[in-house]
Amino acid sequence: MKFVYSRQGLKGKDAFLQRFFEALPALASWTLILGVVALSIWMPLVASIAVIAFMLAWILRLFYLTIFLLLSYGRLSIEKDTDWVARIRGLDRLDESLKETNKAFPEKDWRKRLSHWAHRRDLKRLKQSGKVPPRSSGIFHLVVIPVAKESPAIVEANVLSIARNEGFAQKTVVALAVESRAQQSVKEGMARIADGYGGRFMRFLLIEHPEGLPGEARVKGANTSYAAKAAAKYFEEQKISFENIIVSCFDADTVVGPDYFACLTYGFMNCPDRQRASFQPIPVFHNNIWEVPGFARVIETSSSFFQLIETTDPEKLVTFSSHSMSFKALVEVGYWSVDMISEDSGIFWKSYLHFDGQYQVVPLPTTLSMDVVDAGSWWRTVGSLYKQKRRWAWGVENFPIVMRGFLADRKISFYNKLRHGFKLFEGQVTWATLPFLLTFVGWLPAISASNEFSNTVLYYSAGRFTQSIFGLSSIALLGTIIMSLWLLPKKKKRFSFFWTLIHGLEWCLVPFILVFLSAMPALDAQTRLMLNKRMEFWVSDKRRNR
Repeated sequence: MKFVYSRQGLKGKDAFLQRFFEALPALASWTLILGVVALSIWMPLVASIAVIAFMLAWILRLFYLTIFLLLSYGRLSIEKDTDWVARIRGLDRLDESLKETNKAFPEKDWRKRLSHWAHRRDLKRLKQSGKVPPRSSGIFHLVVIPVAKESPAIVEANVLSIARNEGFAQKTVVALAVESRAQQSVKEGMARIADGYGGRFMRFLLIEHPEGLPGEARVKGANTSYAAKAAAKYFEEQKISFENIIVSCFDADTVVGPDYFACLTYGFMNCPDRQRASFQPIPVFHNNIWEVPGFARVIETSSSFFQLIETTDPEKLVTFSSHSMSFKALVEVGYWSVDMISEDSGIFWKSYLHFDGQYQVVPLPTTLSMDVVDAGSWWRTVGSLYKQKRRWAWGVENFPIVMRGFLADRKISFYNKLRHGFKLFEGQVTWATLPFLLTFVGWLPAISASNEFSNTVLYYSAGRFTQSIFGLSSIALLGTIIMSLWLLPKKKKRFSFFWTLIHGLEWCLVPFILVFLSAMPALDAQTRLMLNKRMEFWVSDKRRNR
């Protein structure tokens, strides 16, 4: 009997394990924070040694992350001008294409040389696997767009960006999934979009998701699953095999480039285990980046950087936000979870357990853009950002279910269980504790030092250690600032040197942003899970100046 990816209806041992693993992340986070505080008061010498060791580990990790951020950005730069359509045609005639890539080799542009080398490597791997890709002419796309309260202007930009993928829009079914509880103005706006753009796609489905279906919570996954099931009926009527359909779940504010579906199609065809894989582009928050307060710009740029770093380690990569996968796989695992908030990462873990660990996430060397939270005023935006990050942090709800799944599954290797379980647990605890320890708690030993400790060499050296460490971290921060200027879209209007400098100095807000708009929401979410105070899906406030 297959493991059921849900916390509902548990009894006995399973119910106990669920509650134990639900409490574990919060217990670890609070123990770490309060433990260092207690050590600082009663054993400042031990606390100082621990803090210095912790800071050294942090600075090493910071440089490690910076290096991989550069590598990921380099990959994007290398594939920026790649002709994905030409490569798709090459996959249609794999043997000939492999011979051609062995002969032809760009000589001048180093980016093209690296791109060519990576392409040739992928073709060889595909050939050696013996798993011939389907013909590109037989591949179709399904895009599911959930809508609850988003304005027609935001959703229309999403649909228009899909329509601009020439050659792919005509083989794409768009399922606009509207909640029945949405305001009438929202429903009417979606109907206008369906009427205006329906002719540009293979099919445009406007689907209203009823509220209160059995087993469902008020979450995005319930809406997207309902729409995907409706789309499945259409594909069955058209006699289109599910294994040749790539399904993408886009947030309402997602905007893709004109070559996005070409890159996605190439990634799908080029993956030997395409029926056991998700495909993850790099989400960036650029749509309204220059229209929001500076603190919102900094935190969402940091989120983009984190996603860039994550793509450098495909073995540990988990789906996030807008993602794609084989429609056959989605149907086999039972669609997205209808009772969980974090359906984006949840679908990976659900698939990973369903296929006994034989599931992966393939990073795509392309981006898609979304909106930064904007509630209309500085203070309301702070509140909305806090709620959004708490919702993201609610991804911790996957940890107890995954751990129960690991205990029940005998086919997944112990090594894979250990590395995935540790990454899930360590990532959540670090998220909730690291900013607190670096910004506040790390200074407590010196403040609460007793006379005995204040006369030691360590007391006088601790400040120098701390200054050196923060000096090194400033180098990494400077690199991050420079890279943010490379990655961010061009401003619609030119800024003076003064305002350019101000935008750079916004990064000085990082310590406070990480504490109040990252660590606190994460600790909040973990504590709510520990106390069994469930959350409902909250739709972020987003707006764009037109």
